[in-house]
Amino acid sequence: MIDIRGKPVVAREAVASGRLRLKPETLQAIRDRGIKKGDVIEVSRVAAVQAVKRTPDFLPLCHPIPIESVSVDFRFGKGHLEVEVAVAAHWKTGVEMEALVGVTAALLCAWDMTKYLEKDRAGQYPETRLGEVRVVRKRKGGAARGSKT
Repeated sequence: MIDIRGKPVVAREAVASGRLRLKPETLQAIRDRGIKKGDVIEVSRVAAVQAVKRTPDFLPLCHPIPIESVSVDFRFGKGHLEVEVAVAAHWKTGVEMEALVGVTAALLCAWDMTKYLEKDRAGQYPETRLGEVRVVRKRKGGAARGSKT
């Protein structure tokens, strides 16, 4: 773990995004709230927030950070579900890992909830892909913007 004792506490914000490629029928079932396990968007939103708060449990060298806000937004694209997670805190180290873990958890949750529609006859996932996970932007210093949960 990196020694951050001498670093000042400042506003930090990071935004990450990613995509889950799904069949058109699966995307429509998500829109129609017709998935057997429940509302994919809302359950995946909770998964993202939970993952952000538990990032040091997944990444052993990450510092626990006092998270002040998490915003999780979903968009439907052509052939995919996209999620964007924004994380803010006042701390000594950045929150980009928290945003990335939130994105990944949201997309994995959506995949888990829809996998019965994505499997082929052999039980494989020929079309389903999780990808394009990236940090969209990060900011250090100034006032952290408020976000909705």
